[in-house]
Amino acid sequence: MNGLEEVCFSIISTVGAARSCFVEAIDAILEKNEEKCKNLMKDGDEMMLEGHRAHAQLIAQEACGNNVQCTLLLLHAEDQLMSCETIKIIAEKFIYMYHLNNN
Repeated sequence: MNGLEEVCFSIISTVGAARSCFVEAIDAILEKNEEKCKNLMKDGDEMMLEGHRAHAQLIAQEACGNNVQCTLLLLHAEDQLMSCETIKIIAEKFIYMYHLNNN
């Protein structure tokens, strides 16, 4: 496995785990488990940050003049990153709306 593949798999695995945390946080708030929800959102944020850091490595390489080959795996990794960001936003809005309706 080359360096690009390793970075791509790092992005895919970390943001996949983050996305799962965000979805589980919605489940936790529906179960009225505020602490679990808060912890899952925090864990998801930390994992998503790891994915962003891995992606930033590729951007830094490109900025230094080292061509980063655009592969299907890289496109998939970036798609997973964007999807995770979307799920996080939806989870935050859902939790906010839940609090508005249940306080």
